[in-house]
Amino acid sequence: MEFAITFKGFVDAERARYLVRMAEFAGFKYCWFYDSHILWRDCYAAIAMCMEHTKEMRFGPLVTNPDVRDWSVAASIFGSLSKQSGGRFDLAVGRGDSSRRVMGLKPATLARVAEFIDKTKAMVRGEEVVYGESPEPVKFPWAVGHDMPAWIAAYGPLALKTAGKHSDGVVLQIAEPGLCKWFTDQCIAAGKAEGKDMSGFRSMAAAPAYFGDKAQAVEATKWFPAMVGNHVADIVEKYGKDSGLVPDALTDYIERRRGYDYSKHGQSDNPYLDFITPDVVESFCVLGEPADHIAKIRKLEEAGVTQFNIYLDSGQEEEIIAGYGRDVIPAFSSH
Repeated sequence: MEFAITFKGFVDAERARYLVRMAEFAGFKYCWFYDSHILWRDCYAAIAMCMEHTKEMRFGPLVTNPDVRDWSVAASIFGSLSKQSGGRFDLAVGRGDSSRRVMGLKPATLARVAEFIDKTKAMVRGEEVVYGESPEPVKFPWAVGHDMPAWIAAYGPLALKTAGKHSDGVVLQIAEPGLCKWFTDQCIAAGKAEGKDMSGFRSMAAAPAYFGDKAQAVEATKWFPAMVGNHVADIVEKYGKDSGLVPDALTDYIERRRGYDYSKHGQSDNPYLDFITPDVVESFCVLGEPADHIAKIRKLEEAGVTQFNIYLDSGQEEEIIAGYGRDVIPAFSSH
């Protein structure tokens, strides 16, 4: 099991440098940054900064999308960060939920997500690439052949198939073991159907973690199921609640959902949190004492999850990093 942290774009630069050094020392292997360029500051400047203050930790956007940057510009950013860090850059891509909708625009199609990954990976490797916005081939003379790992954020059946076919791993914004298994199994089945070797396929469970009193922890992290509910509502609308394609565990909790404020995306002061119940928060997050965290992450591991990624923005940042470094990560070091 790998461990990761994720920052939002409003983390202070000095604090980000301090926390990322602390996290690497504690045993975290990845640091991800939200990439929603209007809601938060550009993540790639922060990634470059944090790379300079770490030695082995890997970085990437969680997640970017195909429709906010010209693809050669995006690939140049990815390749530059890969080259200057010694290959410590991963790409994670979604449809552009908050990044696009906050501008009143629709998210990208899954076909475009897949093509974006294929074309930017090829450019980062140094290959000659033709893509839709460019009538002439693009080739980076400075590329060093880096094969950039790619992840796709997914929930719905088609997105999960796309992740299995076109990426090295899936990003799941949830830490409920049964659902993580349901998601991951679909990705692996889709990849195998394409003839891919899925033995190294990776599955990330990204969710908040919080130590201590459950009531306090639930209050600090209830923003997260609301953010997830926003995605699930799209899936239910597309496939239908009774289609059999989306499990009841995902759909039941959004029946009382009234809306979602994208200007408060992923924040605890989002006005649309009244449909979130404590049992949903406990199911979707990792809460309690260190032993509770270890027990739940073991269940995630058994479900096929290979990386637990903590959304490090519910308070307790130092305590969470230290607690994981002292009590949680060592429990998996020889497991």
